[in-house]
Amino acid sequence: MPIKRPLVLDTSALLALRGDEAGADRVQAPLVQPSKKQRRILHPFITQLDLLHRNPRQEGEHAAHEALRLVDSFDIDWISCEPLILERAAQIKSGGRISVADSWIGATAVVYAATLVHKDPEFGALQDIPQERLIS
Repeated sequence: MPIKRPLVLDTSALLALRGDEAGADRVQAPLVQPSKKQRRILHPFITQLDLLHRNPRQEGEHAAHEALRLVDSFDIDWISCEPLILERAAQIKSGGRISVADSWIGATAVVYAATLVHKDPEFGALQDIPQERLIS
């Protein structure tokens, strides 16, 4: 079986999974696959920050840590601060109205030649990134 393009799951995709929202099945499928040989799942470190800062405002501190534990329960590769990602994130951020977190997540997809899975309309402006937008 050929190896598929890696996936980068945006925070919005992870929250869709946790909340069993539309598109949750699409997010869950690669996470429960038996082997990374089929598809590598990448998460930029900034996704952790995004989960921890977004949830307390909306659902409380406990929900934020529960979301992070859910993500940590899967076989994923956390991607730290890498020079190529930093450089690309700066280019994305300077090119338009997109958050720092989303510019970093998008840059990770670019550098790793991955498909970005999300529910975030901000990513629509990044046409050079292969994307799969989850149905809201």
